[in-house]
Amino acid sequence: MSEQKMAAGGRKMTALVTGASGGIGLELARLFAADGHDLVLVARSRDKLAGLAEELGGKHNVSARVLPADLARPEAPREIFDGLRAEGTNVDALVNNAGIGSYGLFVETDLKSELDLLQINVVALTHLTKLFLPAMIARRRGHVLNVASTAAFQPGPLMAVYYASKAYVLSLSEALSNETAGTGVTVTVLCPGPTGTGFVAAAGMEESKLFDRGAMTARAVAEAGYRGMLGGKTIVIPGFRNRLLASSYRLAPRGLITKVVRGIQERRNH
Repeated sequence: MSEQKMAAGGRKMTALVTGASGGIGLELARLFAADGHDLVLVARSRDKLAGLAEELGGKHNVSARVLPADLARPEAPREIFDGLRAEGTNVDALVNNAGIGSYGLFVETDLKSELDLLQINVVALTHLTKLFLPAMIARRRGHVLNVASTAAFQPGPLMAVYYASKAYVLSLSEALSNETAGTGVTVTVLCPGPTGTGFVAAAGMEESKLFDRGAMTARAVAEAGYRGMLGGKTIVIPGFRNRLLASSYRLAPRGLITKVVRGIQERRNH
């Protein structure tokens, strides 16, 4: 690999990226590879991961390992960790990007879908971090990048469980960033606003007004998160408008903010 590549990302790393088959995770994987870092790609779709691994390996001469896994399965994080440990692979950057949403009134949404949401967005993220962080601290180098959302800063009627899950990710990441200070390991939380990915369709949000004012590209969000992680930032909110809104949410009365978010989340035909 060229010295120019490695200059952007520092020492060569192996990065594990969950949800790597599309959207922000896909773009983060491309950024790591472009800087000459090896990858462990995790998602449910083996075919999409295989295509990405071939792309990145051929273009950047890096190793891109494919690990198909469904993080809705409670056993998946341990299986991923044990498999990599058995073959002697050290993970230097853990990117907890996988996440799903659920849209609708809490009393009407599907219980199984929301339990899966919590397993992926909260439990698997926590489990993977718990497994991989100690070795990073022992080596005195490493990064954890957790993908949350601007949803983390306020309650979200019509997506109550999703918003709550992202508030957990933000809180956990801020606390771990404090705990790891001085260890050589950084913990960063990426909080994008509306982003052009497959998330909207998967969450059943096509008719929500949330995306009426436009969305950032997955590439722009990934670049902000990647730079923030390498720079050791704790919270990264891509986009001026998103940063402004996140700040206003912290200052305004919670009841008012909840009503405003409800209005934004409503379907367009209301």
